[in-house]
Amino acid sequence: MFKANDNRVKAGDLELKDKVVSINRVVKTTKGGRAFSFSALVVVGNGAGIVGQGLGKAKEVQEAITKGIEDAKKNLIKVPVMHGTIPHEQLAKEGAARVFIKPAAHGTGVIAGGSMRAVLEAAGITDVLAKSLGSANPTNVVKATVKALATLREPIAVAKTRNISLKKVFNG
Repeated sequence: MFKANDNRVKAGDLELKDKVVSINRVVKTTKGGRAFSFSALVVVGNGAGIVGQGLGKAKEVQEAITKGIEDAKKNLIKVPVMHGTIPHEQLAKEGAARVFIKPAAHGTGVIAGGSMRAVLEAAGITDVLAKSLGSANPTNVVKATVKALATLREPIAVAKTRNISLKKVFNG
């Protein structure tokens, strides 16, 4: 799914909080009339570097949300969070949605739009600058944000690869 360095996580015994990003009512017209169903886009995270997104579809809203939560728990990833922010800038694309996330100084807060904000807060990132470019479709924006977080590199691994100290990675 991502070219990240094996950062998938099992839901096991994690304390996960869920946030519904969007609920979409879908209408299928049949010869017997209109058939309504719902799709729910849900983000789950533990607020400490683990986040996942899921999509649930059902005839009832609550059932769709429940299915979305279960799907999100199957797609958990680990995000490198250092001092409440991300280690470096990242650009990711999903469909026509492009997202750009950038580390910010302590105290900045989460500067991000709707569906991006939900993902970043669920991951436990407290200071970040983010911009959604292109399509504003919540599903693709959430997927692109998760992809961007998944492709972030761990600062310790970067320092080890370059044979330099962790301090030089951030100050270099």
